Amino acid sequence: MERAIGVFDSGIGGLTVLREIISLLPEEDTIYLGDTARVPYGTKSAETVRRYAIENARFLVDQGIKILVVACNTASAYSLPALQTLLSIPVVGVVEPGARRAKEVTRNGRVGVIGTEGTIKSRAYEGLLEGYGLQVFSRPCPLFVPLVEEGWIDEEVTYLTAKKYLEPLKEKGVDTLILGCTHYPLLKGVIKKVMGDVNLVDSAEETAKEVRAILEESGGLKKGGGSIHRFFVTDSPERFRAVGRRFLRNNLRDVRKVDIPLL
Repeated sequence: MERAIGVFDSGIGGLTVLREIISLLPEEDTIYLGDTARVPYGTKSAETVRRYAIENARFLVDQGIKILVVACNTASAYSLPALQTLLSIPVVGVVEPGARRAKEVTRNGRVGVIGTEGTIKSRAYEGLLEGYGLQVFSRPCPLFVPLVEEGWIDEEVTYLTAKKYLEPLKEKGVDTLILGCTHYPLLKGVIKKVMGDVNLVDSAEETAKEVRAILEESGGLKKGGGSIHRFFVTDSPERFRAVGRRFLRNNLRDVRKVDIPLL
């Protein structure tokens, strides 16, 4: 039996990563877990996030996966080394691919990072980017997530919120901005409107490319056949279906509620 690509996130935002994976690897089967009962991760301690991540990973491994994608910036920042040590399959996060892309596209070496409080507090992006010799300017943008989940993508309140968050980064002269939260790609339009001529780095796109490269190198790509996409959540499937359509742009019919075995 073909094994699937496993993806987990604290909730719904990781569907932007899944969307890019499906777009790049349309023949691949996927299994997505949204830990919606324990969202958000961005306000939790590093220890708690690591424990949640390990529990989620074990659930997905039990479903039969060949590669694990941690489609959550906070979980990637706090738990990736632990997961890579624990699991025998490849584990890919969203932080390193985005940082590498920022290094490639910046012209002036001044890179902005926006994300949840947890991601910014972790300094995961800063550690990588400063290692590349770049100047890094970070800002938490916590209100972006509820605005996206409400579907307020083009509203005036969203533009004003973005202006409040992003003006300080614009004043720093950043020419590249990493969208360090999986919800933020849905706000590319309003972010561009505020920031003007900057390179927007979408970690979801870069993560999908990394998944493809790993599977190509290992000979693990699925060869032909139709694809199956399964979805699990730890809380209400109804809300996940309703909000998730904005991310995947299609109907999410097969969404099942599960209980994750705790450590």
